Formats: sequence, C-alpha cells, structure tokens
Amino acid sequence: MDGRGRFLDNIFIERLWRSLKYECVFLHAFSGGRDARKEISGWIDFYNNRRPHAAHGGATRASVYRDQLPVSGPGSRPALQPAVLAA
Repeated sequence: MDGRGRFLDNIFIERLWRSLKYECVFLHAFSGGRDARKEISGWIDFYNNRRPHAAHGGATRASVYRDQLPVSGPGSRPALQPAVLAA
C-alpha cells in the first residue's frame, strides 16, 4: 500500500464488501439492527470457516491461516473458533 488512494490499496476489502452484499445483505430483509448483526455475523463465520476460496485452492481461510502458524511452542495451532458478537 502506498497511501495514494490507488484502487490496489483497498481491493481486498472491496472484494469482502462485495461478497457480503451479494451473498448476505441483498438476500435478506432485515427487520432491524439486531437481526442484521446476527445474519452478518453468521455470514462472516461462514466466509472464514466453511466457504471454499479459489485463491487458496478450495481451502477455507481459517484452515490456510491455521496451517501457517508454528507447529510447536506456546500458542501453536489454536482451534479457531468464530468470534461471536455480543448483542
């Protein structure tokens, strides 16, 4: 990132937002903020832990991250649990 506002600087977050909008937000009629938060939280869990990603050869993001962690030592290869947002 060069900080000059180039499109390459934020392409990854733009892809995430696009996926979120087309796979979750546009498909649900949320009744309020609490409902939206619950559905979006569930979608983010799906996106990170269960959705296969072509860039990773069909592996999930969580498994790719877990495989890059050191094998031994404190904090090695934790069981990745999805973060639960408090309502």
